[in-house]
Amino acid sequence: MAFQNITVAGTGVLGSQIAYQTALNGFNVTAYDLDPGAAQKRVNALKESYQKDLGLSEEEFNAGLDRLTFTNDLGEAVKDADYVIEALPEKLEIKEDFYKQLSQLAPAKTVFASNSSTMVPSQLVKFVDRPAKFLHMHFANKIWKCNVAEIMGTKQTDPKVFQEVVDFAHAIKMVPIPIHKEQPGYVLNALLIPFVISAMALWVKGVADPHTVDKDWMISTGSPVGPFMMLDDVGLRTVWNIVDNLYKARHQEEFKPIADKLKEMIDTGHEGLESGQGFYHYPNPEFADPDFLKK
Repeated sequence: MAFQNITVAGTGVLGSQIAYQTALNGFNVTAYDLDPGAAQKRVNALKESYQKDLGLSEEEFNAGLDRLTFTNDLGEAVKDADYVIEALPEKLEIKEDFYKQLSQLAPAKTVFASNSSTMVPSQLVKFVDRPAKFLHMHFANKIWKCNVAEIMGTKQTDPKVFQEVVDFAHAIKMVPIPIHKEQPGYVLNALLIPFVISAMALWVKGVADPHTVDKDWMISTGSPVGPFMMLDDVGLRTVWNIVDNLYKARHQEEFKPIADKLKEMIDTGHEGLESGQGFYHYPNPEFADPDFLKK
């Protein structure tokens, strides 16, 4: 493997998963976060899911933890990094500041990747000092079982670096999805985002409440989940960032009321599964009731 020492910058819902999945598969991982204590708690909270879905023993889960370190010092986090995966909030100014600092601190060998959901590599490559070693590597939520890694570079990305990232994806038990032309939303979000925005538009316009929309979708298609269940799982802070970015980028007024309603929910602590309250209550959501679809 070209990479041995991995740094994951940002340990929110996905960043914490990326850090642990990478450590579990034998890599030395440094998780960079402004609050290392909170980052460690988010990673530890993955134990139940890994044990339930993958059958990991306590010893196996702890072996992954043993290869993980946490820090709020970016220089320390990247001093020997072969590969940095950025999973920071979907705000251009945050990513710009990060990549400018990272370019100054990381060794010349280090490859940079963004896990951005809504931005494309050409938006961020201008902030790095090594365009040939920059690309995007995008993960789906619950990466231990929804294990795709969408890989997309720019015209400046070195094909050798692209292949190294494909090889790394295999090494952490992902299914690489090479994308050879820049595409907003990659494959997954190019399909998913219009779907969930359409669902939220029904809610904001008062056409149907979130539970009704989910039931209609689940009964009509046989899907095990509805769009608002998906949104809670992703986390409403991430969803709000995506919708707000789309509004600002496209100047489409229909996105603004959706962003505003999401912000109201977040401001009252309704952030989705991670906070225990989103469109549903947790840990015992209404849809856990076997009669949910009949009511």
